[in-house]
Amino acid sequence: VQLVESGGGLVQPGGSLRLSCAASGTSGTIFSIYTMGWFRQVPGKQRELVAGITHGFITNYADSVKGRFTISRDNSKNTVYLQMNSLKPEDTAVYYCNAISPRFNWGQGTQVTVSS
Repeated sequence: VQLVESGGGLVQPGGSLRLSCAASGTSGTIFSIYTMGWFRQVPGKQRELVAGITHGFITNYADSVKGRFTISRDNSKNTVYLQMNSLKPEDTAVYYCNAISPRFNWGQGTQVTVSS
């Protein structure tokens, strides 16, 4: 399975971005059974899980993004989304998506920079 993240960019504090993660190399039926997550990483720190969504569309969030980020998925398109609102400078990171367990190969990620 290959994962391709997109949608990152430079945004001012308080702004919004919508990230997409497209999975290829698997069918929608197979993709749909995986719990998927969005992770982020800043230089010098470990990659952290910020949001997850189960095959039954149950979601959970890290405390740092709760109420601001929304994860969703479209299994017919093998795609996971992350809507990010009220962005803060501390949200600056490279964002990745992946299955929670077992993991696929990591994609390239997409850079999100929150700065005025």
